[in-house]
Amino acid sequence: MAKPDAAPSAAAGRNSNNPFVSYEYPNSLFGEILDWMLAPLLLLWPISIAATNHVASYIANQPYDQALADNVNAIVRLVKIEGGRVVVNLPAAARTLLHADETDALYYQVIGPTSKLIHGDREIPWPTLPEKPESGKVLFRDDRIEAENVRIAYAFIPVRSGLPPVVVQVAETLRKREALSASIISGVLLPQFAIIPLAVILVYLGLRRGIAPLHRLRNRIRRRRPTDLSPIPVQRVPEEVRPLVVAFNEIMGRLEENLQGQQRFISQAAHQMRTPLTGLKTQTEIALSETDPAQMRHALQLIAESTDRAAHMINQLLMLARAEASHEKLHSVVPLDLDALARDVTEEWVVRALAKRIDLGFEDCGRPLMINGVSLLLRELLNNLVDNAIKYTAPGGHVTVRTRAGILAVIEVEDDGIGIPVEERASIFERFYRVLGTDAEGSGLGLPIAAEIAELHQAKIDLLAGKDGKGSLFRVSFPRHWVADDGPPSQVWPASGSFPIGL
Repeated sequence: MAKPDAAPSAAAGRNSNNPFVSYEYPNSLFGEILDWMLAPLLLLWPISIAATNHVASYIANQPYDQALADNVNAIVRLVKIEGGRVVVNLPAAARTLLHADETDALYYQVIGPTSKLIHGDREIPWPTLPEKPESGKVLFRDDRIEAENVRIAYAFIPVRSGLPPVVVQVAETLRKREALSASIISGVLLPQFAIIPLAVILVYLGLRRGIAPLHRLRNRIRRRRPTDLSPIPVQRVPEEVRPLVVAFNEIMGRLEENLQGQQRFISQAAHQMRTPLTGLKTQTEIALSETDPAQMRHALQLIAESTDRAAHMINQLLMLARAEASHEKLHSVVPLDLDALARDVTEEWVVRALAKRIDLGFEDCGRPLMINGVSLLLRELLNNLVDNAIKYTAPGGHVTVRTRAGILAVIEVEDDGIGIPVEERASIFERFYRVLGTDAEGSGLGLPIAAEIAELHQAKIDLLAGKDGKGSLFRVSFPRHWVADDGPPSQVWPASGSFPIGL
């Protein structure tokens, strides 16, 4: 069946240059509804024809069966049993009347108890005798005489106990019946041949009118400017499509928020990059104007340090962009041991901690701590937390990385540095935000990157005060990956404070 406005073919969709349009599974809402409306109609039509034929045959049989029954009863009344003999007093005029039909051939016969033809035509087949024949009841059956279908009416006349009954039969061909049945069928079905195509046309036109609001909605969306992400008005949207439009509006709202966030991020990133680039330019001009080798070396050293800071910021911006993308598309999520990963990352920072005379320690949970995650991103998360702790801890201080096993897999990075005021803890995960009053160098991107990676792993990152209220404690809680022979413990993590160790 043709489907107007149907989607292009799958091949056309695969060759399309628009990555947001896929016709791999072509479909048309109009065609789908039209199919489901017309398919039952076309399925019921043959059933209607068969039912009409059956009803017409039943109606056509009624008067002719009654006439056959009357003929059988008339012959039965003419059959007499005298002294054990069967006598049929059928006048010649009656016999002539039985065979007088101009359309159908009629047959009759009377068969005695000894299965001998007493009167009538031999062509009628012998009936099956019931166990207890009912006297005077006319029965009907269909059979064939000389390769032609006939309708037979027959009755039994009991003779005496122990002997078969006398059988009276009248048979008639089916020409008049078939003609009447055909007349009834044509009278019923011929109008349907006009009504059904008309019904199909009306269904088609009604469906076209019914989906017209969808076409108007499509045209309204197509006329919108590419930058217009405002909600689509739902006042004139059909009720069945309104939830879809509301969901579409919600998607556009989230897209608008993402675009605004990207614009703010680009603006902030450009502002942050302007500072090191300006410093590089100034230091380069100073170096070019110096003639003293010592001063020139000092200027080049400053240029190298500024270049390192700029490169570090660019790497963090790239990592933040990678974390914001769907990491499942970039990396495979696999079970990994958080305890072993934390130990490896801590060991990588030992040299940096020793250079600043900071005691960097690691406390494990004593067993593998399995989670589902991306090793590369989790390493970046831990690196940023440890870097942040070492950066804001004075020489001679302590930084501790520890893992805890419970209903959740927890990793903590604790320091006894300057700490973060309570009123600023809600802002430290914002991009480019830095705590005032510190002289430590930083881009303000490390903690936002850590928070973004934690969210991608369905983890929660919290900032608490360190031991005795000194310094900071960053706690990241991950859902655990339970192995077959292990199961979640009954403990529930408290919001803060001490944690149950071990299972």
